[in-house]
Amino acid sequence: QLGVVDGVPCTVHPAFCDVDLVATVGRVELHQYAGLSGGHKGVSVGCGGRSTLAALHGRKRVCDPRVIVGRLDDNPFRALVDELGRRVGCQLALQTLPDGRWLAGHPDHILKQAVSALDPWQPVEHPVDTCVLRVPDAKAVNLYQASRAATYLALSPHPPLVEGARLILDARCPEGMGQGSGEKAFAALLATTPPPWDRLLTEPVPEGAGLQRAFMLARLARRYRLVIAGCETAAELRSLGLDATTEPADTIAGKDALEVPAPFSRLPQLRG
Repeated sequence: QLGVVDGVPCTVHPAFCDVDLVATVGRVELHQYAGLSGGHKGVSVGCGGRSTLAALHGRKRVCDPRVIVGRLDDNPFRALVDELGRRVGCQLALQTLPDGRWLAGHPDHILKQAVSALDPWQPVEHPVDTCVLRVPDAKAVNLYQASRAATYLALSPHPPLVEGARLILDARCPEGMGQGSGEKAFAALLATTPPPWDRLLTEPVPEGAGLQRAFMLARLARRYRLVIAGCETAAELRSLGLDATTEPADTIAGKDALEVPAPFSRLPQLRG
């Protein structure tokens, strides 16, 4: 453990104490809490210990109104992630952008370079009542990962959605809710109360990595309706109260649905 930052223990693998250089390699894209992935996050979160992840992803922190997808400045989660990375001594970041370009530099500066190169917002003139989020195969393995596409949009700065809009996830989810320890904790927490899971935002809840996904779904459900389409494990998801179907997304969406082809790198936003 390398100290404590704002109540979060800075824990990493002991191997980090015996190296001359700490570097992080990864992709820069939209992120629910840190604004963007990349920078110090590859070390402080990607290599952080369980106690670090549990404290970092507590409900109060991830539900802070300043913690918004796409925001770097005045984002306390981003600031905390960066300070944890500095404690570990991360000195170099090699980052790839969604278009395949690479950036290299100090983690404190790399995301400022990335922001000027990214185009994460697609302006939309009018709000819609249905959108289809095309989840890439790598993130459509389970609902834990795939659901990020829906919460990114629902909790973005200016989502082009009317109250009660349907967010249709086009995601196969062959692993169902997910098979890792965090994914199982996420599923277990959702199972404690029926949708819209509002109790998870108001009553005492356990702490631990993975539970933050449940909080995000509960926040989404306050305003919108989530549907998982083309789902290979629809029955499992329905047993937890989720609206899941094997029907293809295009069949249930209708011709006027807003298409979101790359929800992890570019999100529609209401113009003005």
